Amino acid sequence: MIRILFFFLLLSAISCSTREKGSPQVYFAGEIVNPTSNFVVLYKDDIEIDSAKLDANNRFVFLLDTIDEGLYNFKHSPELQYIFLEKGDSLVIRLNTTDFDESLVFAGEGEGVNNFLLEMFLTSEEEESVIYAFYEDDPEEFSRKIDSLRENKMSLLLEVDSQYGLSDNAREIAQASIDYNYFIYKELYPFYHKKRKGMEEVPDLPSGFYAYRGQLDMNNKHLTYFRPYYKFINYHLGNLTYMQCMKDCDSHDQRLESYLHFNKHKLGLIDSLITEKALRDNVFRHVAIDYLLKVQDKEANNIEFIETFHKLSGNNRHIKEIDNLYQGIMNIQPNRPLPDIELTTVDGRNVGLKEIAKGRNVVFYFWSGTQKGHFDNIANRVAELSDEKKEYSFVGINFNTDEARWKALIESKGLDKDLQFRSDDYEHLTSTLILYPMNKAIITKDTLIVNAFANLYASF
Repeated sequence: MIRILFFFLLLSAISCSTREKGSPQVYFAGEIVNPTSNFVVLYKDDIEIDSAKLDANNRFVFLLDTIDEGLYNFKHSPELQYIFLEKGDSLVIRLNTTDFDESLVFAGEGEGVNNFLLEMFLTSEEEESVIYAFYEDDPEEFSRKIDSLRENKMSLLLEVDSQYGLSDNAREIAQASIDYNYFIYKELYPFYHKKRKGMEEVPDLPSGFYAYRGQLDMNNKHLTYFRPYYKFINYHLGNLTYMQCMKDCDSHDQRLESYLHFNKHKLGLIDSLITEKALRDNVFRHVAIDYLLKVQDKEANNIEFIETFHKLSGNNRHIKEIDNLYQGIMNIQPNRPLPDIELTTVDGRNVGLKEIAKGRNVVFYFWSGTQKGHFDNIANRVAELSDEKKEYSFVGINFNTDEARWKALIESKGLDKDLQFRSDDYEHLTSTLILYPMNKAIITKDTLIVNAFANLYASF
């Protein structure tokens, strides 16, 4: 499990440190092969703690005098990975950005738990397709297979603990890295089994299927920002909401209207079950963003949802973000005028969104030069639609691309330059027009919105 590190890096890095043996300081250093940024940034939860600039040899060093022991993240943009830090740790890493997670390895004091966490992360990714096939099995067989995989990892944890003598905190996070991934599979099982088997209802489950729920800690502060735990909490709440609605509520067999009911019910469950502030705020945020962005519900339902959200989570630390998203969505409802956004033409003139749409039927679509595959697909799809739907002008809006590359990409696909525009302000563009999902399109008649949540593939 623990792969070979270039030990000269460890030895040279530690020999250059002034840290004394037995010191409560934490030493974290490493080498980045093929760097994609000049910095490594260290986060505790979602707060930046420190940053270190790469030197001429692409190496970095953190020397932390005091730390809050526990789970951290280090980021070498755009990649992010966990690191578990305790007082006295001396950790060195080496990684290659062309294969970031797979090439990463830890050495030094604290290597045991960190290499274990990394191995669990990689194994979980590898197992997903295998476990997906298990969803066809009956509940007993599914549990047997899942439990067998979990036991293998538990045996590995015992070996790591025996070799390194993990602390209680390190053992807790290592155990969580095993448990919550498998708990997620259990929470998903009834829904995936129903889908795979073409069933009308979710299957009946044996009485002990969710036995782990009896020991759950729904308010574990140490795990709030640990991805498997956070994902589990969200799936668990979705499962509970669905099962309770099926049992107790009258609206479970409606379609569009049920989304509002379901998500209001989920907000109520969060309010009753989760008290740990950061976790509570994050889970409330997850439900709000998921509902507002993905459901694309009618205006009256959006209003009712946001009123419930404010009632139950009005002091949420993400409230401004949620309110801005809600307001942005409300501003682009059908029959509303297009927002005022300034764009740039290929010949360098500034032009407003309304001016582009005035007097014609327009389908606005969006692309970025940083996503070449997506751009190729979009350009091909627009070419098809332009031939089939001649009543529309298909207008491209580019973002996150420098001017020279933007023009070169337009030329490469032979796009009509009169129908291509660019924005320099991605934040304003995405918050005003709600650029989700990737294939989003906005259909307009004159300067009025017909459908701001159309899809280039599904809506035509």
